[in-house]
Amino acid sequence: MSKEEIHLLWMSIAFIVILLILLAFFGAAETALTSASKPLMHTLEAEGNRRAGLVNRLLRRRERLLGSILLGNTLVNILAASLSTSIAITLVGEAGVAYATAVMTVVVLIFAEILPKTFAIRHANPVALAIAPVIKLFVAILGPIIHAVHMFVNALLRVIGAQPPGEMDIDESLAELRGAIEVHAAPVEVRAEQRMLRSILDLNDVEVGEVMTHRSTAATLEATLPPAQLIAAILASPYTRIPLWRDAPDNIIGVVHAKDVLRALHGAGGDAEKLTISELASDPWFIPESTTLLEQLQAFRERHEHFALVVDEYGTLKGIVTLEDIIEEIVGDIEDEHDIALPDVRSQPDGSYTMGGTVTIRDLNRDFEWKLPDDDATTLAGLVLHESRQIPQVGQIFRFHGFQFEIMRRHRNQITLIKVTPPSALPHPVSASS
Repeated sequence: MSKEEIHLLWMSIAFIVILLILLAFFGAAETALTSASKPLMHTLEAEGNRRAGLVNRLLRRRERLLGSILLGNTLVNILAASLSTSIAITLVGEAGVAYATAVMTVVVLIFAEILPKTFAIRHANPVALAIAPVIKLFVAILGPIIHAVHMFVNALLRVIGAQPPGEMDIDESLAELRGAIEVHAAPVEVRAEQRMLRSILDLNDVEVGEVMTHRSTAATLEATLPPAQLIAAILASPYTRIPLWRDAPDNIIGVVHAKDVLRALHGAGGDAEKLTISELASDPWFIPESTTLLEQLQAFRERHEHFALVVDEYGTLKGIVTLEDIIEEIVGDIEDEHDIALPDVRSQPDGSYTMGGTVTIRDLNRDFEWKLPDDDATTLAGLVLHESRQIPQVGQIFRFHGFQFEIMRRHRNQITLIKVTPPSALPHPVSASS
C-alpha cells in the first residue's frame, strides 16, 4: 500500500471512531432523556434551572425528539458499517465483509449501546441536563425532516385505522401516580412520606364507615341528665365535642362543645343549675357511611366543621367520624395527652405480633407493608370472623392469606386480642385459606 492509501486508511479509521462516539452519544441521549425524572425536572425548572426547562420542552415533543435521535443514530450507524466494510475489503478482500460485520457488531454493541446506555440509565438526570442544549440544536436542525416523516407515518396509521391515543382519563392518571409512588424503592428516610402519598390517593376509595369510631365505643351523653352531672361528664371526657341523645342512644339531638359549656358556666357565675345543656348544643350533622374520605374531607372544609355522625341506609347511628380521623388516615395515628390508650400492636420475640381486635387492617397494611384484604372487613377481628365463618373460641388458630391468627382473648362474642404471625415468621408456608 502506498503512503497515500495508508494515510487514507488511518483517516477512515479515525472517522469510524468519531462515528462510534456519536453512536454512543445518541444512545446515551435517548436513554437519559426518556428515563429522566419528570417531577425533578419540573421542580428544577420552577427553581430557575434553564437546562431543566430545555429537557421539559424536548419531552413535550417526544415524537420529534425520538425521531431526530433515531434518524441521527441510523445515519451514523450505516455510515460506520459502510466505512468499516470498505476498509476490511481493502485489507483482506471479499472475506472482509464477514470480518467487518463481526468486529463492528461487537464494538457497536459494547461501546455504542450497552456501555453508554447503562451509564445514562444510572445517571439519567445529570446526563439529561448535560446534553439537553446539544440535543435541542440537533432536533432544530432535523426538525423539518422529522416533521415530514411523521406526517407520512400518521397518514399510514390512518389508512390502517390506528388512531393516536387520546388524553389520559382520571383513572389512568391516578394509576400513573400510584405507579410512580410504588415503582421507586424508597429509602428508610422517606418511607413515611411514601406511605402518606399512597394514603392520599386512597382517600377516594375508603368510606367513612371504615375509619369511624363505632357507636359502641363513642362517647355520648343523655341530654336529660342533671346539668351538674352533664358538665362533670363533659369535663372528664377526653373529647371536646360530645353528642347528646334523648329517649334512645340513636336519637341524637345535638352536639355540645366543651368550650361552649365552659363559656356558659362562666356566664352563669359557676351555677350549673342555671344551664340547659341541650340549648348549648349545635344541630347534629348526619352523613351516610358510604361517603368517601375525600368527599367528607371536602365537606368538612366547606362547612368549617370537624365532627359528623355516621348513619346506615336505615338511618341508624353507626358511629362518629372527625377531621382528625381522616388526617390520621394520611399521616398515621396522632396522639395527644388526652387520648385514651387503645390496645396497641406488640411485637414478640418469635416475629409474631399481639394486637387488639379493633386494630384496622388499613393501619396494619400501611405500617407493615402487608397485603391483607380490607374489602369485606375493616378490623382485624372482622377479618377473622369473615374468613373463619364462625365466632372462634380462645386458642383456635386460623391460617389464611399467608398469615396465622391465634385467638388470645374474647369478651362475649367480641374478639379482643389476637396473635398474628406473618408469613416471614412461620416455619412452613401456609395456604391462602384456613
